[in-house]
Amino acid sequence: MKQAARMQQQMEQAQAQLAARTVEASSGGGAVKVVAKCDGSIAAIKIDPQALNPADAQIVEDMILTAANQALAQAKEISNAEMGKITAGLSLPGM
Repeated sequence: MKQAARMQQQMEQAQAQLAARTVEASSGGGAVKVVAKCDGSIAAIKIDPQALNPADAQIVEDMILTAANQALAQAKEISNAEMGKITAGLSLPGM
């Protein structure tokens, strides 16, 4: 039971640290940058003003989508690695 309580505490601490940790991805040669938190949320989206030509709206939307997906994938990878360190060697359903 003590081990389970200690693991629970470690998991909560790791989740708090992951919520504060960020990754950044870009697309369109840096025209669009997305910052994601390792808890799976988007923290910021930055768009170079030169990329905001109304005729290019679809291209900018695609760049935002690409950068957001890359940032979230990086964040998920980090989160999985950190949580895996805590649960190493244990077979926990849903982890």
